Amino acid sequence: MNKIAKVVSFLFAIAGVILLSSDAVAQVTLPTLNLGFKTTENPGEVVSAIKIILMLTVLSLAPAILILMTSFTRLIIVFSFLRQAMGLQTMPPNQLLVGMSLFLTFFIMGPAFTELNQKGIQPYIAGKIGQEQAITETLAPLRKFMFHQTRAADLSLFVKLAKMQKPKNLSEVPTMVLVPAFVISELKTAFQIGFIIFLPFLIIDMVAASVLMAMGMMMLPPVVISLPLKVMIFVLVDGWTLIVGSMVKSFG
Repeated sequence: MNKIAKVVSFLFAIAGVILLSSDAVAQVTLPTLNLGFKTTENPGEVVSAIKIILMLTVLSLAPAILILMTSFTRLIIVFSFLRQAMGLQTMPPNQLLVGMSLFLTFFIMGPAFTELNQKGIQPYIAGKIGQEQAITETLAPLRKFMFHQTRAADLSLFVKLAKMQKPKNLSEVPTMVLVPAFVISELKTAFQIGFIIFLPFLIIDMVAASVLMAMGMMMLPPVVISLPLKVMIFVLVDGWTLIVGSMVKSFG
């Protein structure tokens, strides 16, 4: 199998070189894409066009869905707190923190994504279930995850704000009520974890400031001494492993 894979990759490489040559490019004809409106007497075509527009709208909201309905919110806030606590303004950079939070989100949400793909997306593509059932089956794993991470007080708050009857069970809670309750709970949890992370670094800053004041070196900023100490201690205790491991375990 490894030999076959190597042969296939080699053939693809040769094909790419050939296609990138000037003569080949001149001979290759690319298809065109036309977007426009036309009159029709078939209602099914109108419905299909509306479905495409709705699908494009959902895709435009995909980043918000990823941020607000997954573990991304807690991860990025905690990593930002960690950077501020260490006194590093731009290190690690924002792109790295967002990328690490994104991939950890896919890691944590892997079982939920697999379940929604198997029960919602794939049966809908195969034509086994309808669109409404596909949406329900797709949202079910995400709703289950959000219910596990949402506090009862936050959920009760948004149920009251929605002026709806008290639901008899969790299945009666609308998704539009669950999502803001989940976000509020995630913000509270992330700030609690950030406060705990701040404490040891705050102690180091206070010790450094006290030592400098006792030595009469009041003109020297304490951050000059505390910053290397915080970085050294964080590296010695393998801080990234502890932080990431604790964050993943916090989602159960």
